[in-house]
Amino acid sequence: MTTPSERQDLHSFLAYYGARRPGDVLVVDEEISAEEDVTALAFGLAARGRHEMIRCPKVAGLGVELVTNVFASRARVASLFGVGERGLHAAYQERARRACEPRVLADGPVLEEILEPDLAAVPMIRHFASDLGRYITSGIVVAEDPAGGAGNMSYHRATPHAPDELALSLHSRGDLWRLLQRSDGPLPVAMVIGGHPLFMLAASARVGADVDERDIAGGLFGEPLQVVRTPRHGIRVPATAEYVIEGVIDPGDHAPEGPFGEFSGYSSHRSTNNVLRVDTICRRRDPVLLDVVAGNSAEHLNLARIPRESEMAEQLITRFPDVTALHYPNSGTHFHAYVSLRQRRPGQARQVMLGLLGWDPYLKTVIAVDEDIDVTDDAAVLWALAAHFQPHRDLFLVDGLPGSPLDPSSGSDGTTSRLALDATRGPGFDGEPIELSEAARTRAARLLDQIGKD
Repeated sequence: MTTPSERQDLHSFLAYYGARRPGDVLVVDEEISAEEDVTALAFGLAARGRHEMIRCPKVAGLGVELVTNVFASRARVASLFGVGERGLHAAYQERARRACEPRVLADGPVLEEILEPDLAAVPMIRHFASDLGRYITSGIVVAEDPAGGAGNMSYHRATPHAPDELALSLHSRGDLWRLLQRSDGPLPVAMVIGGHPLFMLAASARVGADVDERDIAGGLFGEPLQVVRTPRHGIRVPATAEYVIEGVIDPGDHAPEGPFGEFSGYSSHRSTNNVLRVDTICRRRDPVLLDVVAGNSAEHLNLARIPRESEMAEQLITRFPDVTALHYPNSGTHFHAYVSLRQRRPGQARQVMLGLLGWDPYLKTVIAVDEDIDVTDDAAVLWALAAHFQPHRDLFLVDGLPGSPLDPSSGSDGTTSRLALDATRGPGFDGEPIELSEAARTRAARLLDQIGKD
């Protein structure tokens, strides 16, 4: 029997990363509650400017270790690709282009225990007081195309509705929604809870319906994703996953789902209210619960956004070679983007912003700045907006476009307007930048160093 690759195993990743970068892992040895405490820890860290991975061995009532906040740090995500933050977009795209089909194994750790359809065997926590109840936030629903086309992986929040039923929302109405609409009856699916971070990033990839995200996972790993088939429906899932919930989604079944704390920073009642009827539960003998911090957390935003950013950056730079950087700030959830460019002729920034607003359905506002502005610094972008922007000539908007269904400000039909702000200096800009001499900066640094020692 083929031994599963350690490169694809969450347990191996946790051991390796903890040994190599112990200062970037916060271990909470005290017992904490499964009711909101995990989320409060992550938000409390963020308020202090910290984004460590969090490991909680003692969460009351879970019976397993909980790991969360893995994606809260872009530097940590970039380290998965062996690059710094500035190289993340290019590294992700370079590996994603090497997509390859999964390799099916006869057995794997996730099949060590096969249980009856009782969701009491799957640990869950409450993330916010305003949530309907306990939720699965890292659940990746995997489906095969009954017509023989590409399969699909996508994230969907889920909460118990009955001992053998999960209520979940397919509000993105992506490829899984289309597979469900095309199915003659109940659609077999498998929800994967807990996998290697690269597998989880692959599930966020924005690809066409003819591309299987499991192939993208193989590209990110640099080797085919190792999969096993689920006991009932034969769906290919990662051999080293922590939990797999196998069942069917019947288009005719519905149950209340929500509210749930979403990336907008608001509790979302918007849901398709679908039901996953559980047939079997598979798990490792030594599982951990890999949680994704919900709400407008850095983890939630980064996990969903980094693959999208990478694709957008590549498209922009290919089409507009004078684009120098693209960034989606956490302050704008998924709705804002900053783009910097070398503007060589009038109207160039507008053309770039039109491209972004047309390509990314989540975007509502784009700000364009010159290449010397750090797009990862909100303050720098807002300064450029303050110093370079004139509303009567430097903005335009487009109305009536489809937007995110989770945007609380969108219309009842999900449409939104989109705004472009040109904060580049533009031709004929009259301004002399303030400047400090190198000698003055050197003297000040020496003085401050001396004061720090006194």
